[in-house]
Amino acid sequence: MKKAWLIIFLLALEVCSIAQQYSSGSKKAIKRFEEARTLFQARDDASAEQALLKAIKADRHFVEAYQLLAQICYDHGRVEDAIGHYATSLEIDPKGNPDGYRLLAGLTILTGDYTRTLELIDKFLSFPPEEVRMRDAGVTIKENCHFALKAMEQPVPFHPENLGDSVNSAYNEVWPSLSVDESMLMFTVMLPRNPEAGEYPLNLHEDFFYSLKSENKWNGRINAGVPLNTPDNEGAHTMTADGRLLYFTACNRRDGKGQCDLYISRWESVNWSAPVNLGLPVNSRYSEKHPTISADGRVLYFSSDRPGGKGSYDIWVSTKTGNQWTDPVNLGDSINTPGLEQSPFIHPDQQTLFFSSAGWPGMGQGDLFVSRLAPDHSWSTPTNLGYPINTCNDELGLTVNARGDRAYFASDRQSGKDTDIYTFELPPAARPVLVSYMKGRVYDSRNMKGLKSVLQLIDLETEETVMEMESEAGEGDYLISLPTDRAYALNVSAEGYLFYSDHFSFKGEHSRRDPFRRDIPLDRIIVGSSVVLNNVFFKTDSHELQSVSEVELNKVYEFLQNNPSIAIEISGHTDNTGSAGHNQKLSEQRARSVVNYLVDMGIDIEQLKPAGYGDRKPVADNISEEGRAKNRRTELKIIEKSYL
Repeated sequence: MKKAWLIIFLLALEVCSIAQQYSSGSKKAIKRFEEARTLFQARDDASAEQALLKAIKADRHFVEAYQLLAQICYDHGRVEDAIGHYATSLEIDPKGNPDGYRLLAGLTILTGDYTRTLELIDKFLSFPPEEVRMRDAGVTIKENCHFALKAMEQPVPFHPENLGDSVNSAYNEVWPSLSVDESMLMFTVMLPRNPEAGEYPLNLHEDFFYSLKSENKWNGRINAGVPLNTPDNEGAHTMTADGRLLYFTACNRRDGKGQCDLYISRWESVNWSAPVNLGLPVNSRYSEKHPTISADGRVLYFSSDRPGGKGSYDIWVSTKTGNQWTDPVNLGDSINTPGLEQSPFIHPDQQTLFFSSAGWPGMGQGDLFVSRLAPDHSWSTPTNLGYPINTCNDELGLTVNARGDRAYFASDRQSGKDTDIYTFELPPAARPVLVSYMKGRVYDSRNMKGLKSVLQLIDLETEETVMEMESEAGEGDYLISLPTDRAYALNVSAEGYLFYSDHFSFKGEHSRRDPFRRDIPLDRIIVGSSVVLNNVFFKTDSHELQSVSEVELNKVYEFLQNNPSIAIEISGHTDNTGSAGHNQKLSEQRARSVVNYLVDMGIDIEQLKPAGYGDRKPVADNISEEGRAKNRRTELKIIEKSYL
C-alpha cells in the first residue's frame, strides 16, 4: 500500500513513448536496452536489470537506460539506488528533462533529505511553465519540505514501546485494533504460505490474530482461526466498542462486488462467525477498504476510490438505519483532498477522527492527521500529528484507546526488525475526549434471564442520541461508551417490557478512568408493574416541565404508541419539605403536566390517568439530600392491559 503519491513515477511509459529516439548512438547499447524494456514489460525485472547494466556498460551516457534502471530499483524498494541512477541521467543531460527534477525530488523526499529535495524542486520550478508538466505537484513538494523542516525543529513527545513477544513475532504484524475496555487487541499477521519452503517474505498470507489482556499484560497471541481466517487475505479491520462485531477488508474474493470489499463477522462466545460481505450500497464495483466503526456500531467510515471523490482514495461515511446502511457520503473538502486519504479511525468519543493523508501538508508520503467534529456536524481542518510521529515514511493504521492518552500503530522503524506493533503516549494536543464506559447485563426482573434490548444514551443538553446499541441476545451483556463532560439520559427497552430510565452526569469531569458496572432489570408489561421516569425534571417548587424532560417524555410517547392496548397511571411524588397540602397539590399538578404533554403529542386521554401522592409514598429517607431527591419523582404504572 506504500505508494509514492507525488512522484507519478511512470518512467517506463515515458521511456516507451520516445519513438525510438535514444540518447545513445551505440547499437549494442540500444539492443540491450530494448531487450531490457521487453523483459520489464514481461515483469522479469531481474533479467531486465542485468540487460540495462550491460547497456550502460556499452554506453556510460545512455540516459534512458539509467531512467528505466531507476524505475526497477524503485519498484523493488531500493530507493537509494533509484535516486543514484536517476540523478546520473540528469547529470548527463541537465536540460533535456526538466520534469526529471520533480521526479527525482519525489524520490529524495522519501528518504527525508529535505534540503536536497528543495534544491531539486527549485531547479524544476526555474524552468518556464510551458516546458514542464505537473508544476502544481512541484509546488506541493516544496510546501511539504518547508513544513517538514519546521516540524523537525519543533518535535512532539514520542516514545514508542514495542508490545513484546506476546503480540509480535519474526513476521510482520500490522493494523492493530482495540476494544474500548482495552481487554482485546486484534491485529493482522503476514505469514508465509509455506514456511518450510523458506519463502518469506515473498509469498505472504494475511490472517487475524488477537491477544487478551490480564493483569495489565498482553497474553500470548491467538490465531482467530476459521471461519474468519481463510486461504484469502484478511486485514485492515475495526471492532465495535464491545469487541463483538468485526469489520474488515478483503480483496479479489468470489463474492466481492469490486476489487476490495468490506466484510463483517460476529464474535460467538468461542470464535468468530463466517464473514459476510456488507453488500450494496457500502460496497461497489470499485474498492472499499480500511473501515472504522463508531463505538455503537451505527456509523461506518472507510476509504474508497468510487466516483464522486476528491482524489484517488477518499474517506466516506455510511449510517446504519435499522438493518440497512445508507448510501455512502463523501466527507468533503474538510477531510479529503486530490491526494490520497485512507486508514480512518473514529475514536469512541465519536467526534475525533484520525486518518492518513498525502494531500495535506506533511513530511512526504502519507502522514497521520486528526480532525474534530463541530456542533454543526462539520469537520475541523485536519492537524498534522507532528514529527517524529510522522516521518518521511508512509504512516498508516493508528488506533487510540478510549481514554485518549495512548495510541497503537505498526512500524518497521526499529533497525533489524520486521513490522511490529507499538504503543506510545499521545501528545495532549492530539488527544480526543476522554471516554469511560459502562457495562453490565440486561435481564428479566422475575427470572433473571438475559434479554436482547436496545440501549440509548442521549445527551440531555442537545437531546441527540449519542450512542445506540443492542445488548447481546441470550446473555443480555452490553458495553457502552461514555464520553466525558456531558449529562446523559439512559433508556433501555425490550419488546414486551417496561423501559428502564436513568440519568447521570459527567459534566466537568475529565479524568474518570474506572468503568461503571450497571445491571439493568426490566419488568414485563403486566398490571401493577411500574418504572420511575428518572429523566423528567421540573423547575424548583413548580409543575413547569424543564425542556430537558422532552427526551424522556418522547420515550414514554413511543412506548405508548408501541403498546396501544395498555392504560397507565402517571403519578407525582414529593419529599417532605413543605406542608402536606402543598406537596399534595404540587404532585397532582406535576402528574397533570406530564399527561398534558402526552395528550398534546397525540396520546388518547383515556389511556392516561394522573395521580398525586405528595410525600406519602417515599422510597428513601427524607433526611439526606440524596434521599429527598429520590423521593421527588414521577412514576409510570400499568393499571390496565387492554383498556380498548
